[in-house]
Amino acid sequence: MTAVPQAPAAPAAETDAAVPVPALTPQEAGKRARAVVEEIERAVVGKPEALRLVMLGVLAGGHVLIEDLPGLGKTLLARSFATTLGLDFRRIQFTPDLLPSDVTGAPFYDRGSGEMVFRPGPLFTQLLLADEINRTPPKTQAALLEAMAEGQVSVDGATRRLPQPFAVIATANPIEYEGTYSLPEAQLDRFLLRVRMGYLSTGLEAAMLRARLDRSVPEPVLEPVSSPAELLAMRAAVERVEVDDDLVEYVVALVDATRRDQQIQVGASPRGGLALIQLARARAMVEGRDYLTPEDVKALAVPALAHRITLKPELWVRQIEADDVLARLVATVPAPQTLPRAAETGADRSPGGAR
Repeated sequence: MTAVPQAPAAPAAETDAAVPVPALTPQEAGKRARAVVEEIERAVVGKPEALRLVMLGVLAGGHVLIEDLPGLGKTLLARSFATTLGLDFRRIQFTPDLLPSDVTGAPFYDRGSGEMVFRPGPLFTQLLLADEINRTPPKTQAALLEAMAEGQVSVDGATRRLPQPFAVIATANPIEYEGTYSLPEAQLDRFLLRVRMGYLSTGLEAAMLRARLDRSVPEPVLEPVSSPAELLAMRAAVERVEVDDDLVEYVVALVDATRRDQQIQVGASPRGGLALIQLARARAMVEGRDYLTPEDVKALAVPALAHRITLKPELWVRQIEADDVLARLVATVPAPQTLPRAAETGADRSPGGAR
């Protein structure tokens, strides 16, 4: 059995309830979120869009799948977010022999008390890195489903809450097929968005190598610029971003288009529409607004929906990807032309301001 790090005996969720959550406006929360990304950019070079997408996923209260080639900094990115946000961090290396109990924890016999005592697994943390999640069998992958959907774990007839905030950043290698297990659609649907990092440009890669030669340690030392309580406050601020009815209808039209397109075998679920709206609200907040625009929805449609659809088999031969199909739908589905009321009137949308 593969050894995994053990979480503390007492779940952190028991103490989280006592932490006060400060109230933030969307503008204040957006400013703090930008400060988090700026700090992480000291370690993760040349990937501003990937960092921004992961930040939006964390702000929206969801989980992130990073699917890309080896050696592009996926693990560094996850660890940097945990450090900068001040979150408790655990990493699980998913392997073919990993068991569900290695993830969730299991009861063990305590000789002192003569009773069975639950020992929490590494899942009991605030930010979990599920490294190479597609290397473990579906039975172990399924151990994450309840945690990702409901923030809790049911083991041995008892349900235990996970620490809050809780987020999973999973990595997957798309080019290796031997000894891997494709994520089922039900689990892919649990991820709020999928991120792809890509290679650095030659100029940025040369700058990264020079920066490594100029310092005596492999990676810059990041400083915490936020806290778990502040992250919860930033998530609460996302809920204060207003969405007009025409933008709700636009999101529904995009999701419906995935169900009617001739190249798509299975379209996005209603959970996809919820994810798209929440991510777009987080983007508006990071941009310093408390209202949604069509550009927010367009920018997040592909990361939020592409992994939720199944293309028809013949498209694999033609090397057409889900990202390409979604980009085409975004370009063809008409977007609302009217601006939100806040943009038209310039009204003060701060607490207590004129409406």
